[in-house]
Amino acid sequence: MEKTLSSKGKQILFFGTLSILVIYFLFQGLFHAKGFLIPLTTALIFALLMMPLARKMEKSFINRTASSLLNTFIILLVSVGFMALVSMQVKTVVDDWSQIKETMQPKIENLKGFLLEHTPLNQEDLKQSGEGSSVPFMGENSNPGQKAASFLNQAVSFFGDYLLTFIYIFFILNYRHRFKDFLLLLFPDSKRKEVKKVIEDSAKVTQKYLVGKLILIGLLAVLYSIGLGISGVNNFILVSLISAILSIIPYIGNIIGMGLAIVFGYLTSGDSTVLIGIIITFTIAQFVESYILQPYVVGDQVDLHPLFVILAVIIGGMIWGIMGMILAIPILAIFNVVFSHIPPLKPFAFLFSKEDDD
Repeated sequence: MEKTLSSKGKQILFFGTLSILVIYFLFQGLFHAKGFLIPLTTALIFALLMMPLARKMEKSFINRTASSLLNTFIILLVSVGFMALVSMQVKTVVDDWSQIKETMQPKIENLKGFLLEHTPLNQEDLKQSGEGSSVPFMGENSNPGQKAASFLNQAVSFFGDYLLTFIYIFFILNYRHRFKDFLLLLFPDSKRKEVKKVIEDSAKVTQKYLVGKLILIGLLAVLYSIGLGISGVNNFILVSLISAILSIIPYIGNIIGMGLAIVFGYLTSGDSTVLIGIIITFTIAQFVESYILQPYVVGDQVDLHPLFVILAVIIGGMIWGIMGMILAIPILAIFNVVFSHIPPLKPFAFLFSKEDDD
């Protein structure tokens, strides 16, 4: 009996250690391969988003290649338009930065005085914190050549990934049936009907979630723009757009968006009525989002427990940064659909799902 217990204990220890090592190296691999996986995963999500429109086009007036090219071009135009709008707003911020900095300086000094008076922090701690938060290539003593080389390297990397994403979108849309048939051929005939159901359900849950989120972001951008514009926030269009887009990151995004509004509103103007307007705007917007827009626009298409949504967002951010936080929920939703159709993995689907705990 003791030998049996000892053998079971060793097995549990072995498989537990093996699982931890597998998860660790999996995350390491995902992190180091992000340059390849982020554009590919983003393209897959966008291809799933455009698939219903591509099917309608193919049934009506054009072939698959032309449809794939046209849908890819639509996404390209939307992304370029969005970047142009953000760039114009960012240029306004850059042009007014000296004035913004001058207005913010007294507020920062008041904050430092409050921290020194009411917290255990001392002057040295605040000085070290300020030095640690500075960006190396933006310092006064940095080499202009190094700054230019760093910026050029980042720009080339970004646009390389940006263009690759649209190339992937075209090929995924154009050859989607080949990929689907490949997955079906991996399984015996008796399982292919179930596998086809998994593929279709995964595509549907992603499409419905993304469409709902895009509508939600647009409505929130309008609400934020109206409220922040009336409140007198500088560059309220940029702040509203960023705040609305950040709402795709659950819980965390809304907090960051409100922080940006306070920085560009209250800290740059010093007017307490602006701060009150920001608080009222975000309070009303969050109420409308939580009780009206979220249930009726997005709905419960992604049946995920809030705890695992937060964990997925945090892990996605640790591995792939901001893009990981954005892609975390659609990826987790797809995995949850797969888990719900595989008997040994159904407990995980139950764990991740937002079902009653009674």
